[in-house]
Amino acid sequence: MKIGVYQARGVAGDAAAAVCRIRIVVRKAAAQGADLVIFPELFVSGYNAGPAVRSLAEPAAGPTAEAVAAMAAGNRLAVLYGYPEREGRRIYNSAQLIDGSGRSIANYRKTHLYGRWERRVFTPGEALVTARVAGITIGILICYDVEFPEAVRALALAGAELVAVPTALLRPFDGVARTLVPARAMENQLYVAYAGLCGEEGNVGYCGLSCIVGPDGGEIARAGRRPGLFCAAIDPAAIAGRPPPRAVLRRDRPGRHRRFAPAQPIPEGPPSRALCGPGDAPARLKPRRTLA
Repeated sequence: MKIGVYQARGVAGDAAAAVCRIRIVVRKAAAQGADLVIFPELFVSGYNAGPAVRSLAEPAAGPTAEAVAAMAAGNRLAVLYGYPEREGRRIYNSAQLIDGSGRSIANYRKTHLYGRWERRVFTPGEALVTARVAGITIGILICYDVEFPEAVRALALAGAELVAVPTALLRPFDGVARTLVPARAMENQLYVAYAGLCGEEGNVGYCGLSCIVGPDGGEIARAGRRPGLFCAAIDPAAIAGRPPPRAVLRRDRPGRHRRFAPAQPIPEGPPSRALCGPGDAPARLKPRRTLA
C-alpha cells in the first residue's frame, strides 16, 4: 500500500480554496501511485477559523463530501480529510474517509478535544472507527487523540495495521511528532501516518513535521517545516513478521493498572499542553492539579 501525506499551510475560512487544493493534491497523489492520501485536521475550514467554523460546518454527506467523493472515484484512490461536521445543533471536529469508488467508509469524530477553543466549539466524539483500504485495516484519530496511548491501543486491538492521524500540531510541541508518534507505532506494532499543518495561520504557528512511521518506530518518511505532498509504501508483512502483536497486546493487564494509589495532586509546574489552544496564552494558564 502506498500512502500520500499532505502537509499544508493553514488557510482559515476559505472552504472553496481548500476543496480546490484537495483536487490538485489528489491528482498528484494518484500520479505517484498512492492508494490513500491524508489531509490535515480541519483542513476544509482551517484550524484557526475561530467562531466562523460554525458557519463552515456541514453534514457528513454535505457538498465537500460530494466533491471529494467525485475526486476519489475519478482518481481511484482513498481520501481522508479533516472538516467541521454539523449534525443538528452540534458541531464535531471530524475526519471522513472516502474510498476509491467514491463511497464514504468512515467518519470519525475527535474524542479528545484540545484547548479551550475546541471545547467551546465542538462536541467530543464517542467512538473509535476502523475501515479497510487496499487490504489494510485503518484506524483514524485526530491530533490530540494520538497522545492518549489507550486510543491507539484500542485500535490495535481492533485489528488496525495503520493509524491515520490528521493533525494541527501547534508550536512549540515538536516532541509530539518526533518522539511520541514513533512511540505509539512501536508500542502497538503498527504504522502511523501523521498529516499536519505548517507555517502560520493568523496568530497561530504549526510545527509541520508530518511523518509516516513503521511498526519498529523508525521513520519511513518525514516532512520538515514547509508544505508539500510526500508518498511512501508500507508493507503489512512487516507487521506479520514481527512478534505477534495481538498476542503481545493481550498480555496487557489493565485491571492491574487501576490498583495503584488513588490520584494525587500534581505538583506545580509549567502550563499543561492540554489547556493550550488558539488564543490561549500559556504563561497565563494554570496547570491541572489533579489526575482525571
